[in-house]
Formats: sequence, structure tokens, C-alpha cells
Amino acid sequence: MVAVAFMMPLNIKLQVGRRVDLQMPTLELEEAVSSEIGTRLIAGLDEAGRGAIAGPVTAAAVVLPLNQPESLARLSEVDDSKKLPAKTRARLFDEIVELALAFGIASASAGEIDQNGIIGATKLAMRRAVALLNPQPVYLLIDGRIKLKEPVLPQRSIIRGDAKSLSIASASILAKVTRDRIMIENQQRFPYYGFSRHKGYCTKEHVEALFELGPSPEHRHTFAPVRQSLL
Repeated sequence: MVAVAFMMPLNIKLQVGRRVDLQMPTLELEEAVSSEIGTRLIAGLDEAGRGAIAGPVTAAAVVLPLNQPESLARLSEVDDSKKLPAKTRARLFDEIVELALAFGIASASAGEIDQNGIIGATKLAMRRAVALLNPQPVYLLIDGRIKLKEPVLPQRSIIRGDAKSLSIASASILAKVTRDRIMIENQQRFPYYGFSRHKGYCTKEHVEALFELGPSPEHRHTFAPVRQSLL
């Protein structure tokens, strides 16, 4: 395979009317992998919901068209999803889905989290997301410290990868937006917990409802506040 030379700047991303931000995710990591092993089928992986006490953990995998710098310029606002307003995330979700060479989004349920632990369930969701990619990637860039034994692919775990890699940051947006939508749907099924507001995280409102009503089927029974509410 032949390595592809990319034109997007390594450390600076520009947008009309916007200040240059040296901390925005770039394609530097993807370019390094491409130069080393000669592939552009590089998937960025990230998750949303690990710290919640209710709802699934959701993972996304994104393969960007690294040989299309003009198209990727449309993703100049992409950043760690936690730094972006909900409306911006929703708009970028559509842009990423439209531009991606491939993307996969998958979840592991609250029950699977209780069964496998949060790290095991996160890996399960990531494996499911990668399995949905077509074409399949040759290399994985994974946010955090997680390493996947399956699929058997070369990979790199990157602390704060969603702030460094455009592929990982794109995956973080897909995962976050999808999980938020799942929790809004759960609000309709279980209207008394406030899922549409806190998305299953451990807020005062959520804990008060939990101890008053007991856990719903969407709560993670092995997580401390939920476990304590059952005593």
C-alpha cells in the first residue's frame, strides 16, 4: 500500500471568523500512522457514558477520508464532545456521518455493564462499533487507556485522544449525541428520573429520585448510588 500525503496542517486549524486554536484535534496522529504502515483506513474510537449510573455506555468508531482535505475542512469545529454545546454537537454529528468513509455506533446496556464491569462493557461496545465499519479499518486510535484484544488489529491508546485526534474527536461526538438521544427516549419510558436533563449521571435530582422510587431497568445496579438505594 502507498502512504498518502495529507494537506491539512498538523497543528493549526483555521475557520473563517474564528481565532486560531492550537489545542484543536488535528490529523497529526493519523498522518503518523499512515506514514509508518501505509494505510488510510484508520478508525478513531471513543465512548460516552462510562461515568453515568443509568443507561448504556455507547461507543463510536469513525474512519475519515484522509485523502480529502477539502472535505475534512468542514470538520474544523470538531473537538472533544464535552467541550461543545449540544446544538453544535448535533450539527457536527450530521456532518461527520455525511463525510465519514465509514462509521459505527453501538452500545452495551446497563445489564451488560453490571455483568461485565464498566471497562468490559466499554470494550464490548467498541468491538460492536468496529464490527459495523465498512470498509473495515487496518489500524485503531482509541481514546484513553483501553486496549482491544478483538478485533486483532494494530492500535494505539491515547490519553485525551479526543483533544488530539480528529478521528477520535469525531467518534466522541457520534457516541455522545447517540447516547444523549437514547437517554431522552428513556425519559419517555421512565419519566420520573429526569433522564432527559442529566442523561443518567449522578446529579442531586437523580439520586433523590433514585432513593424515592428505586432503580429502573436502566440503572446500573453495581454502581454505588444504585446499590445503596436497594439496601
